[in-house]
Amino acid sequence: MWWIWVVIGIVVVIAVALIGVYNGLVRKRNQVKNAWAQIDVQLKRRYDLVPNLVETVKGYAKHERETLEAVTQARNLAQQVAGGGAGARAKVEGELSSALSRLLAVAEAYPDLKANQNFLALQEELTSTENKIGFARQFYNDSVLRYNNQTQVFPSNIVAGMFGFKAEEFFETTSEVEREAPKVSFT
Repeated sequence: MWWIWVVIGIVVVIAVALIGVYNGLVRKRNQVKNAWAQIDVQLKRRYDLVPNLVETVKGYAKHERETLEAVTQARNLAQQVAGGGAGARAKVEGELSSALSRLLAVAEAYPDLKANQNFLALQEELTSTENKIGFARQFYNDSVLRYNNQTQVFPSNIVAGMFGFKAEEFFETTSEVEREAPKVSFT
């Protein structure tokens, strides 16, 4: 009769362990989703700033049409891929970052524009937003790392497999331009 209590005790311990692992996986998956949402918030902020920045530069740099169109196209493409996964989003966001860098480089050639208060405010907002995007990406990738580790280590990988927890994709830079060190010139 005592062995029945031992079997029941073992079953209860296993059930409690499974519930604990499952709940941990759910928490980590939700943290990844939250981190992704934070990236979306910052990217939306960037998308909202870009048209204002383009319009401000357009007034000063009428013959820089190609750069302005590239920024606008990159922004539109990034918005179209907004529902995609981390890999697709990273690629188009890298292209938008590159186009914005070219736009800010064009602005350097126009002293009146560099002194314009609207441009300076927009440039500061964009710089701040880019920093926030960087921090949000880092937090997302950290969350993905913790979640993926949890889904792949024993014994939680068994529970993850039983309940369909899949590894998440990191937000990685795919653009060679973003991987290059910036060129600084004081002349």
